[in-house]
Amino acid sequence: MPNWGGGAKCGACDKTVYHAEEIQCNGRSFHKTCFHCMACRKALDSTTVAAHESEIYCKTCYGRKYGPKGIGYGQGAGCLSTDTGEHLGLDLQHSPKPARPSTPTNPSKFAKKFGETEKCPRCGKSVYAAEKIMGGGKPWHKTCFRCAFCGKSLESTNVTDKDGEIYCKVCYAKNFGPKGIGFGGLTQVEKME
Repeated sequence: MPNWGGGAKCGACDKTVYHAEEIQCNGRSFHKTCFHCMACRKALDSTTVAAHESEIYCKTCYGRKYGPKGIGYGQGAGCLSTDTGEHLGLDLQHSPKPARPSTPTNPSKFAKKFGETEKCPRCGKSVYAAEKIMGGGKPWHKTCFRCAFCGKSLESTNVTDKDGEIYCKVCYAKNFGPKGIGFGGLTQVEKME
């Protein structure tokens, strides 16, 4: 049958693709509505498509079907996916044994990166990023970021530190500042009595 419209044939439905509705991938033309993964049928675009010969897939299905296999490659104990791969014609139940132990080679580096958190100097519990306030070079919980003497809630503008503890500026001046008349110490009336 002659191609009267002059457009190429769609790689998915084999009908004529006109310029206004054309998407090209791997040297082939597709209708915008036909440009979807051949395995999961998810709609694709130029950033999510992965082509293999005349077939197009989303990157996830492409990786499952043509990517590396085995532990550490989206299969095995560390994988959260429950996809068996049956719709791709794969048998993922028989994966090879791991070539090396699954424990990290340097536990201290691993712990620092993935589990060890800084401790709050006031309560001694872990301080996570969402509740962390820095004061005196140490991480504090928002609720623990209070003056050691009066218990006033502190901010970066009114915090002072001494010997690993934090204080409001008023309490710091009273307890650690200069002493004498005019420096928060004794007044003239108290001195005369």
